[in-house]
Amino acid sequence: MTRPGDGAVELVGRSPAITRIQELIRRGAPLEGGALITAEPGAGVDAVARELHLRGRPSSSPYVAIDCAAGNPVSVDRLLFGEPPPIVPTDLEAVAPDSCIAAARGGTLFLQNVTELRASAQAQLARIARDGEVRIDGAPVATAVRLVASASPEIDADVHAHRFRVDLYRRLSTVRIDLPPLRDRPDDVPALALRLMEDRCAADGRPPRSFTQAALALVGALTWPGNLAELRDAVERVVADGRDDMIQIEHLLPALQLRRVPKTFVPSGNLREARQRFERDYIASVLQHHDWRMAAAAQTLGIQRPNLYRKARQLGIPLVRLSD
Repeated sequence: MTRPGDGAVELVGRSPAITRIQELIRRGAPLEGGALITAEPGAGVDAVARELHLRGRPSSSPYVAIDCAAGNPVSVDRLLFGEPPPIVPTDLEAVAPDSCIAAARGGTLFLQNVTELRASAQAQLARIARDGEVRIDGAPVATAVRLVASASPEIDADVHAHRFRVDLYRRLSTVRIDLPPLRDRPDDVPALALRLMEDRCAADGRPPRSFTQAALALVGALTWPGNLAELRDAVERVVADGRDDMIQIEHLLPALQLRRVPKTFVPSGNLREARQRFERDYIASVLQHHDWRMAAAAQTLGIQRPNLYRKARQLGIPLVRLSD
């Protein structure tokens, strides 16, 4: 069980993709029906669920979160509903006083990875959502719980294949928020990195730090397949390892390499050669992204165009395709 925190880092940015999500949250938060957040692994779904709660419920109301993929299904069921009563009622579902359902009364219950619930738990939850009441110690009690759930984008296929209950899906998806991966909102990544840096430094009691323009360009050019979790991990590595006020590209490289070295990696060459290979691949990727327009690529890289020409020649990047 957790309590709501301050702000939603995942929602930082001004790209069209995240602006749409911000508007969905603003309009969906006051509603009473359930909310479904779909996202790839590593996205900040809990931050979005908390934002829905903070915007739509009184500040004193409870926020309870449970990861349906954590632990075995029996333990998850017990967290959610509590120990089953000796006599099972037929009119309403019964839950224990120490269950998550009971703890979330009047507030929000966030079900992360909801498709991991076994069929019997899905049926119980669908019935509770339908009735709006449960039995606690034998007495009927109104739940007044807003259900917020997260799932992978494949939940529609799960519903179609009857792996997830249609009635529960409908109860949960009064509001649906399809959270975009970081690769679909590259313009937001530098702002996200700065916010994560600020939060990490504050949490550690460190002086504020920032990134150089070139370092931010590198952060924004990467696709971050692990989404916010991967970006946060890289920022935290930089904060832990470095002492300079400004984060340079050379400070970032070790953190990024640690996230991308395969288990079968065999070192080849010294550190200078490895850095040159990375620099060559990165500059070539930026050039390709800008259709080999030197002025635009130089601006992204944070260097002058003549320096980019010189760098390309030094690193052996073909110049025949380079043009403005």
